[in-house]
Amino acid sequence: MFVVLSRFVIANEMHQAVKKAFQERPHSIDSYPGFIRLDVLSPQENPKEIWLITYWTGREHFEKWHGSHLYRESHAGIPKGLKLVPNSVSLSFFEHVTS
Repeated sequence: MFVVLSRFVIANEMHQAVKKAFQERPHSIDSYPGFIRLDVLSPQENPKEIWLITYWTGREHFEKWHGSHLYRESHAGIPKGLKLVPNSVSLSFFEHVTS
């Protein structure tokens, strides 16, 4: 299994709206080939930071998703006016060893 951690920090006071948008997301990724699940986390010590952890059957499925029109469309629910802390966005890739 292949795991991707996407992290970003919200610069303005929109973190609750962003969290609500994730709770109400359209789930377009759920039926994408190779997708297993998405977890959305926010550290208690920094509620403006969001972690997206996606689980895939392989890296190639993530790369196809990330380059697809469905990926771009999945961001349509992002609240207008959202600003991120510069240089706070990161992607990390993991091999899932065990649960």
